[in-house]
Amino acid sequence: MKNAPEPRKIILAVDDDPHILEVLEVRLVSAGYDVVTAQDGAEALEILSSRPVRLLISDIRMPGMDGMRLQEEMVRRGLRLPIIFLTAHGSIPGAVEAIKHGAVDYLTKPFDGQELLSRVAEVFAKFGGGENPLPSAMAESGLVGKSTAMRDLAALIERVASRDVNVLVLGESGTGKELVANCIHRRSLRKTGPLVTVDCGSTPAGLLESELFGHVKGSFTHAVKDKKGLIEQADKGTLFLDEIGNISNEMQLRLLRFLENHRIRRIGDVREIQVDCRVIAATNADIFEQVSQGVFREDLLYRLKVVTINVPALRERREDIPVLAEHFIRQFCAAQGMPIVTVPAETMAYLTAYPWPGNVRQLRNALEAGVVLCTDGVLASEDLQLPLAGKGPRRPAEGEEPLSLDASEKAAIVRALEQANWVQKAAAPLLGVSRRALNYKIQKYGIEIPKKRTKK
Repeated sequence: MKNAPEPRKIILAVDDDPHILEVLEVRLVSAGYDVVTAQDGAEALEILSSRPVRLLISDIRMPGMDGMRLQEEMVRRGLRLPIIFLTAHGSIPGAVEAIKHGAVDYLTKPFDGQELLSRVAEVFAKFGGGENPLPSAMAESGLVGKSTAMRDLAALIERVASRDVNVLVLGESGTGKELVANCIHRRSLRKTGPLVTVDCGSTPAGLLESELFGHVKGSFTHAVKDKKGLIEQADKGTLFLDEIGNISNEMQLRLLRFLENHRIRRIGDVREIQVDCRVIAATNADIFEQVSQGVFREDLLYRLKVVTINVPALRERREDIPVLAEHFIRQFCAAQGMPIVTVPAETMAYLTAYPWPGNVRQLRNALEAGVVLCTDGVLASEDLQLPLAGKGPRRPAEGEEPLSLDASEKAAIVRALEQANWVQKAAAPLLGVSRRALNYKIQKYGIEIPKKRTKK
């Protein structure tokens, strides 16, 4: 059986000086590397979105997007590559600072060719060369991960985005459904048009009709002027209806009529307005159960779900937790101008074992709190302020079955409720979920809320 061929060692060289790029390309190609070149950070990002680059060599000071900003943008997009910076003697402090934020090395100009090849060889020996963890759709959207589940999600987004069909996005609270919608829009033929988001879960039912369809002056008491609705504002773009499972029967009917003929009528108006927009809907509810119970219209569901995308819960892709943790910590530290916080093995093990009922949103919030509260730049589990934080997962006794994921999640929810004196409104933020999602989990696990609460 033949061994699998080694992945091509593609290096991206970025410099605004064509002579430097030529020298880099000649030296690296002669050593057997594949080289792609760019003259600024913006061009580099375009290449990174489409090529499996394994190492970046970039000048620090460039017009437009310089090396430091390029590094920050790569972190924001989840592009995890080793970086070697090129710097003049006067900007060495900047290169040192860049290393603190994740670069692996730097070379001063003019550099020796053999030294360049030696540094590059060291990087490939130590890191194996980086590799874009997911297709460009994921990097651009902010969805981060390396698991099979996330790669499958990325592939589905790539296929769906260019097809002008309605999409239904399903997933628990905090999994990243809005990021999926953003990604689909940005990869679609409508990317130059608006992306209009409607939060159907938080908009009062009495206001939702006016928000979606607009109204004309005098149509009701407070209608002092004509108002264009959000559907109309999404013309030539994408309309994202978040938490679609919350809309009333009357609104379901109005929305169904719009999806059938792409015409709307403002409240109080007799004229119909043609609107050309794509609709992406999302919900964390069991929409099919709602249909079976008669709460949600079946005909509307099938208008919305030309394609269905299921976003996996974080507990279903635990191998992504270290990647996400590193991504969020770097992102937050860069935004706050702080040195990078390190995560010791025991804390990372705790993060990976935690049930995360609030999914990626809860992980991000916990890490931001931990970065602020940690001492000496080292993150401990106690810094995360999570239910059960610092206690660690309980080890089963000899012969005892380990806790299932559901049991771990239930334990975390009970702990949060206890911390919040059994007040659901206060416990929901601790878990990084909405109050509605928490109520669903309480019913799912049969958690009993004490009638008498401790007085504080």
